Amino acid sequence: MTTLILDSAALKATAVNVTDDSLVVELADGRSISAPLAWYPRLFHGTVAERGHSRFIAGGEGIHWPDLDEDISIEGIVAGRPSGESPRSLQRWLKSRPARNA
Repeated sequence: MTTLILDSAALKATAVNVTDDSLVVELADGRSISAPLAWYPRLFHGTVAERGHSRFIAGGEGIHWPDLDEDISIEGIVAGRPSGESPRSLQRWLKSRPARNA
């Protein structure tokens, strides 16, 4: 069995970018990590403006997107954990969103 030990001091975000298919985070220790956007359905379904409106929380240990009601921990990204939101919760959230013009 393999155990992943993460150095929480190194897991501080300094920059974030959401592309059409990835969440890319720059870390204080110089690393750049990315995860598939499909792992985070609220980001995936968000507009470019909503994805671009984020702030760091807990001193850079997480990222919050207020327009999407989404919080993602840097530790979770590094550990390879996708969103834990249930399909039912996501469907409720999607139904609550204003209709967008396509």
